[in-house]
Amino acid sequence: MKKNALCINVSLILVTALLYLSCNETSADNKAPITEKHELDQSELIARGKYIVSTSGCNDCHSPKIMTPQGPMIDSTKILSGHPQAEPLPPIDKNALKPGNWVLMMPDLTAAVGPWGVSYSANLSPDSTTGIGAWTEHDFIATMRTGRHLGHENGRHILPPMPWENLAQMEEQDLKAVFAYLKAIPPINNKVPTNLSPDEAAKMK
Repeated sequence: MKKNALCINVSLILVTALLYLSCNETSADNKAPITEKHELDQSELIARGKYIVSTSGCNDCHSPKIMTPQGPMIDSTKILSGHPQAEPLPPIDKNALKPGNWVLMMPDLTAAVGPWGVSYSANLSPDSTTGIGAWTEHDFIATMRTGRHLGHENGRHILPPMPWENLAQMEEQDLKAVFAYLKAIPPINNKVPTNLSPDEAAKMK
């Protein structure tokens, strides 16, 4: 009698254990890990890129502004087209070119003067001749990762105030999303002036 009771108890324990393992296994199969990511399709990439660009301050420097009583507002007809080609710089205080002094900014923030010289915000629209229309996804990501034009070892440095060091820390999919969004906005033909070295800037009148 005791032997039969023991057998029954052992059987119940085994059945309970199997049911527990079976339930847990089913639960694990039906629940994807929180950290799992799926590959975004093109529309999702563009939406993600728009979100990143809009919340990361890209328009602050790369989009020309319209001055209003409330201050500078983004010119929606020139979104991310960089410093306007026909917009000259005001007279430069040459002291700004010396290390340790203040950095000067255009009123619409599309150009900056500092110890590095003069930097103009680039045209990020997909125009094929004056923007990034001819760039590949690889070109864009390499530029953001290295801080050099097109990611080339001898490419020109990306100058301040562009925070490429921060963007270099972004995940690959987020950089792909930003590029997808930039390629999806209207192309704007705007040839941004060439950046100037401190010596070149010092000669400006």
